[in-house]
Amino acid sequence: MADISVKEAAEVAKIKPHTLRYYESIGLLKDIQRNAAGQRVYSEADLRWLAFINRLRATGMSIRKMQEYARLRHLGDSTVSERKALLCEHLKEMDDKIAKLLEVREYVVGKIEIYNEMEETLHERGKSLGTGL
Repeated sequence: MADISVKEAAEVAKIKPHTLRYYESIGLLKDIQRNAAGQRVYSEADLRWLAFINRLRATGMSIRKMQEYARLRHLGDSTVSERKALLCEHLKEMDDKIAKLLEVREYVVGKIEIYNEMEETLHERGKSLGTGL
């Protein structure tokens, strides 16, 4: 794939062009090449990195942590252990959030079951009173 423009990269990444520029301004995207006209152009490697950033964002990782990850990545292979630790910490945070959501989900399911029973009771009462709810 040849280098592509901001607009095309944004379409591929399913984000707005200004988000690409923002990511570059805060250091999430580094060393973005420019064409002869001075316009940003994104390589296949840039798009793969952008896809990874988007996945991290989708998991709820903060911009600050993504910046730290990007900084470590830019420093090279000597930071593999630190990057792994950062991702392990984030995975634990994700697991904690999932556990909390599952707990709250059970509460909501219980409420729905109560309302189902209430509806059934009201329906039966309506039948016995001849109102035919």
